[in-house]
Formats: sequence, structure tokens, C-alpha cells
Amino acid sequence: MRIVCVGGGPAGLYFGLLMKKLRPEHHVTVVERNRPYDTFGWGVVFSDLTLDSMRAWDAETAAEIEVAFNHWDDIELLFKGTKQRTTGHGFVGIGRKKLLNILQARCEQLGVELVFETEVDSDLDYPDADLIIAADGINSRIRDRYVDVFKPDLQVRPNRYIWFGTTKLYDAFTFDFRRTEHGWFQAHIYRFDDKTSTFIIETTEETFLAHGLDKADQDESIAFCEKLFAETLEGAPLMTNARHLRGSAWLNFNRLICERWSHFNGRSHVVLMGDAAHTAHFAIGSGTKLAIDDGIELARQFERIGHARENIPAVLEAYEEIRRVDVARIQNAARNAMEWFEVVGRRYADQLDPEQFMYSMLTRSQRISHENLRLRDKDWLEGFEHDFAHKAKAANDSLPPALTPFRARGVTLSNRIVVSPMAMYSATDGVPDDFHLVHLGARAMGGAALVFGEMTCVSPDARITPGCLGLWNDEQAAQWKRMVDFVHAQTPAKFGIQLGHAGRKGATRVAWEGIDEPLAFDAWPLVSASALPYLAHSQTPKAMDRADMDRVCDDFVAATKRAAATGADWLELHCAHGYLLSSFLSPLTNRRADEYGGDHKARAKFPLEIFRAMRAVWPADRPMSVRLSCTDWNEAGNTPEDAEIFARMFKDAGCDVIDCSAGQVTKDEAPVYGRMFQTPFSDKIRNEVGIATIAVGAISELDQANSIIAAGRADLCAVARPHLADPAWLLHEAGKLGIADLVWPKQYLSGKMQFEANLQRAATSAK
Repeated sequence: MRIVCVGGGPAGLYFGLLMKKLRPEHHVTVVERNRPYDTFGWGVVFSDLTLDSMRAWDAETAAEIEVAFNHWDDIELLFKGTKQRTTGHGFVGIGRKKLLNILQARCEQLGVELVFETEVDSDLDYPDADLIIAADGINSRIRDRYVDVFKPDLQVRPNRYIWFGTTKLYDAFTFDFRRTEHGWFQAHIYRFDDKTSTFIIETTEETFLAHGLDKADQDESIAFCEKLFAETLEGAPLMTNARHLRGSAWLNFNRLICERWSHFNGRSHVVLMGDAAHTAHFAIGSGTKLAIDDGIELARQFERIGHARENIPAVLEAYEEIRRVDVARIQNAARNAMEWFEVVGRRYADQLDPEQFMYSMLTRSQRISHENLRLRDKDWLEGFEHDFAHKAKAANDSLPPALTPFRARGVTLSNRIVVSPMAMYSATDGVPDDFHLVHLGARAMGGAALVFGEMTCVSPDARITPGCLGLWNDEQAAQWKRMVDFVHAQTPAKFGIQLGHAGRKGATRVAWEGIDEPLAFDAWPLVSASALPYLAHSQTPKAMDRADMDRVCDDFVAATKRAAATGADWLELHCAHGYLLSSFLSPLTNRRADEYGGDHKARAKFPLEIFRAMRAVWPADRPMSVRLSCTDWNEAGNTPEDAEIFARMFKDAGCDVIDCSAGQVTKDEAPVYGRMFQTPFSDKIRNEVGIATIAVGAISELDQANSIIAAGRADLCAVARPHLADPAWLLHEAGKLGIADLVWPKQYLSGKMQFEANLQRAATSAK
């Protein structure tokens, strides 16, 4: 096979040498535009796992690289006059130039043809090639020739960065955060050989411009940065090898995702590799790893399927299918880390103390969890846990963050786990019955500190379905009190009631008969912000007039009074998921031309009227929360930035906590799911608005909740489906982590002993 690798970076060189090693009969050429030993940038990093893969595929190359590597386990943070260090992270660093030189020499040893100082304008320059590897970087000419095929999504990120080297040698991967009068700068620093360290400096566009760095040349930028980081540099200079760049040499990172990676041009098969196919931000240092892993996987598929030319289509299909999954995982982690650094100044640096800031930074990619930190550095994490528990006034300072107490007004929760409001659609005429007592009572006995009933409707025409719970009469209130009394008498848990109005999403069937489908008979009239049906065949609601608003407000106030009389500890107002009050907040559903439609203030006017009226009659020592859809998952709808505005309004009105959900406002939405996928909304509102938050959405492990709480991304975690599957979810999760402090019902203590014994037995047998 005739193989041409366009681009002499890690991807092209490593794939080229692997293919020549595996099948010496292949004719492999690597074409590079620069001179043999030119390179730009300084050091690169990747994990121990990548080096393990390289050992398996070409031990000779791996051995030579390993000799040149600088290995470290420690991460050090310099922040607000403190220095913190944690270990166990396992990174390696090497000079980019040294890495390329090793790969070049190995290619020559194996018989790969290296062609330098050659510009490649097109894949058609090599018509006799069977396979063309487009490894020509982020500005790939080959990729851009077939934009309609590869469909690249290139996003220029807002932060500015500049890549220096320095002669000071650092013994840990070091992060240094410095505040100026115009904002924060951060440095990413690591040693890569016996003489030099990489020194990347990053800041926001606003801070960059405020300091006039857009008008500075490279020497002026160096002088500015040396002065700013003088304490860290200790007299060592900053050096640049980017003199080929005009101006200041400050860059924006380009995030690249391609829809496809391969194409047949009529003669040759073309496949993207490395930065030509995908990029990963330097915040997690995975660009080189991805490039090398690309080369390994493509070689693996040729070994599996066959090296003959006719197998190339099948090989490329398999390669792309497998690599796309791993690349997406790394890119997601890199995106999380990148976005953390983009907002660190306004969201974390001023708000968090040094210890929590360190934790937040370590877990920024969401790949490292609380228990993973324990495996890496048990002593550091336990020190953090003790500090967190002490600040939370926990009786036991060894408790993990999610099991520490939380206080809102006069209510103290024993831990940070909440049973989400989950619609059961099992009431008759809105009255809670034995099912609801057993359902909510069981979850209260299961360890959660706060148990919510499902969205509870303030009037018969406020229901979603005929099976929804209500709080519009005394019979309902009496049964609610029965549940509250049970929870208070039998458990340490607190009880929450969530009040809402279905609006245009009302008069539908219960979920198992067709979710959101309108009732075939006995439907009630609907009201909403505007006369827009939820589904095309749904009932069209009436656009509310002032009389409707007054009636609904009175209904919420009456229900609030009844909720208070039940002894419930917590009250939540439902302003999410496309229900009545949500329909006022979203521009997708609010088309009003009066004082209740238009800008944020107008759209929030009626929901705030409701909230203030409820807050006025709800006991002052009991907290109130508001559930918001923090994005509509629709380009024309509300965004997290809009949710932030609404959160500030509710905070000013006396709200104690924002319950940060998302979506379900319209059927025309495109949600992005994943682990803890809604937690970023909570993170943003908590740390930019300065209000306590509840994180919801795909939180399925106590480990995840610990990570969220410890990093300051939320104050509480609401867990829904895991509690449906296991009423004692928290007791069991705590047991798995060896935590015996949670209160089990005294009637179940023998079960606790057996459960813990089984866990111990399983752990012993696993060894």
C-alpha cells in the first residue's frame, strides 16, 4: 500500500512508523512543510496510560521517549497567597521538539520516507496514494478542501493565551493565579526537560484588552508577564519561539469537531487525524495523546481487518466508529476544563476559599471524582473533608461533603441529598392516599435529608393530569399533614411541598397512558401566558387576562397557607418545564404585547407577583426555593444567561435557593444529556448570582454528589430515578463508601448490619 502522511506532527509520524513496522512492504511517506528539526511551542504532556499504549505498539520508541520524559505526580496551586500541593496524578512531559526528533529518527530507522520543506496544497498532489493521512493540523488545507464532506465545526474560544518557555525548573504541574486591577491571569506551568519548563499564560478577552496587550509586541508581552509572575519565576526569564507570529503572539484556542473523518476522492482514501480532525484544550493536555491514539487505533484496525487496499473502506469505518467515542469523551472533559478557566475569574476566584478553589480546579474536567481523588491522595482529600465538615458545622468532621448539614433560614438539613419532586399520577381528586404516604415515607426513611412531594396543584384546573396531587381544599391538606407528621415522627428528614400550575400542559393523560397527550374527555379549560398549544393537537389555552392572574395568585396564596398549616419545612414554587409560570418566563411561549411580555423584567413580572404573595404568607423562618428551567435547549429560547437574570430577580424577592433544572418548555428542544448534565447551570447561578442552589439531572452516585458539593457547584443535590429504584438509595450509597454515620430506622438495624457485612465480604473476596 502507498501511504502518504501529510503533516509531520505526532499523528503523522507515529502512524507512519507503526504501519512500516507492521508491514515493511508498505511504502510510507511523511511530508512536512517545516525543516527537519523545526518545531514551535515548548513542552507537551500526556498521561501514563498513553505511554503504556506506546510500549505495547512500539517498545523501542516508547523506551527512547521514556528516557527523555519528565514524570511528575504532583499538582501545585498558587492562589491568594497560599501554596497547596496534591499528589498521585501521573503525568509525563516532554519537549515537543524532542518528541518529534525521536519519532523522526524511528521513522528513518524503519524505512519511512521523510520529506521536509514541502507545502501540500491538496490530497490530489499524490494521485498514486492508496491512503492519505491528513495530519496537517488545525488549519488543514485538505480538510478545508472537503468542507461539505467533513463538515468541520470550528469554534474560536474567548480566552487569550500565550505560550512561553522558562529556564526555571518546576517539580510539579503548577497553576499560578494572579489578580490584577482588570481581572485574573492564570499560568499553566510544567517542566519538560532538564533545562526548560512550559509557561502558558491565559486570561479573558476583557482583561487582555483592558491591559492593552492587543497593542503590545512580543517583547512587551514578555515584560508584562515577567512582572506579573515575578514571584513564581524568581528572576528566570520568559522565552518565546513564536517569532514567526506577528503582533503580540497572544492566541485564541480553536475548538474543532468534524462530523466525518474520511473521504474517497476518486483515487485515494483520505482520513483526518490529530488536530485536523479534533482539538482538545491544553487545560487537560490531551492534544498529543489524541494524535498518538489516532495513529494506534488506525493501525489496530488494519491489523484486525487486513492491510490490503480493498480493506481500506472497512478499516476507516471501524476506525472512525471507535475513535469517535473516545475522542468525544476526551473533548467533553477538555471542554469542561476549558470552560472552567474561561469563567474562573468571575465565578470562582473571588468567591471560593483557597481549599475549595483547589478542589474545584482538580475536578474541573469532571473526569476526576471525589473517590478518585481519594485514590490519588488520601491524605489531602481527608484534610479537605475535615475542613469542609468543620465549616459546615458537622458533628463528625470525617463526613464527606454531601453528608454534611446545610442550613437555610431556620431549617437545618442533616445532609445535602434531596428526593426530587417526581410525579406519580396516582391521586384521586388531588387527595394524597396511602400510596403517597408509603412512597414518600419510605424515601424519608432511606436517608435523604429533604423529601419533596410531587408538583402539587393549586386548583383543579391547575393539574397536569387527573391523577395529580392538589392542595386546594382541607381534605387534601389533612392528608398532607398526615405525611408530614409521619416523616417528622419517624425520620430525621424534612418535608418539602412544591406548588405549581400546569398551564398549557394541563388536561393530559397519566404518563403510562401517553405522556403529554390530551385527555379524550372530561378535559378542563387551560390558561397560559399566550394562546399557544403545547402539542399541535393539544388544547389551545386562553391567554391570561388580569382577572385570571388574580384568581391564580389567590390560589397559590391559599395553597401556601395550607402548606404552612401542614407543618411542611420547605416550600418550592415551580417556574420550570413549560408549566404556567415557566410559560411567562420563556420567549418561546410568551408572545404577549402587554406589561407581562417583552424583556426579562416584563416576562418575570407575573411569576414574581406569585412568589412575593407566597413569601408574605409563608413562615419567615422556613425557606422557599424556585425551580427554573435554566435553558430551553432551543436557540430561540432562554439560555443559562437568561436564567441567571431570573435567579437574581427571585433572590431579590426573598428566594433562598434556586432549583436548577432545564428544558421541557417546548417539544422543539435539543437537550444534551450526560452524567450530571444539568449541574453546570447550578454552578453558574450559585457562583455568579450568589445564591444557594440545588443541582439535578443524572446524579446517580454519592461520589458524584460529593464532587458537586465539594467543588461548590451546588449546595444540595436532588436525586430522582435512583430513589425510585431504591428508596434507601442514600443509606446504601453511604454503606458502599464505608460510611456508617447515617441514621437507619431502628426497625431496620439488623438489615444494616447484614448489608455492611455483605459489603465487607465482597470487598475481602475481591482482593
